[in-house]
Parts: sequence; C-alpha cells; structure tokens
Amino acid sequence: MLLTINGESRKFDRRLNVSGLLEALSLEPRKIAVERNLEIVPKSLYGETALADGDRIEIVHFVGGG
Repeated sequence: MLLTINGESRKFDRRLNVSGLLEALSLEPRKIAVERNLEIVPKSLYGETALADGDRIEIVHFVGGG
C-alpha cells in the first residue's frame, strides 16, 4: 500500500486502518489529529477507517507549552 503522509510517499506491506497506521508510525493517537483525503477523521473512527492505496494523509501533532 502506498500512502502520502504529510507530503512524503510511504510504502506499507499490508492494508491498514488509521489506528494501524498510527501504530506503524509509533504515534500516540491522543496527541494528534488525522486528515484523510482532505477530511478530518474523528478519533472514534480511527479503528474503522480503512486506508486505500494512494490516500493522502496529514497528521498534526498537538504540542503543549506555556
């Protein structure tokens, strides 16, 4: 499966859903937002949102500070 993640092409050996992608990238789901093909994916649907070859994914990390 070939995905574009934050503008960079990445290849994966298996089909993934959003949760699987975040796990493969070692990202903490609570601290990010995910957009798939210009649509925000609700956190409650990460496990149900299948990704397809050619999908464009944007991942934004939330950073705290003060």
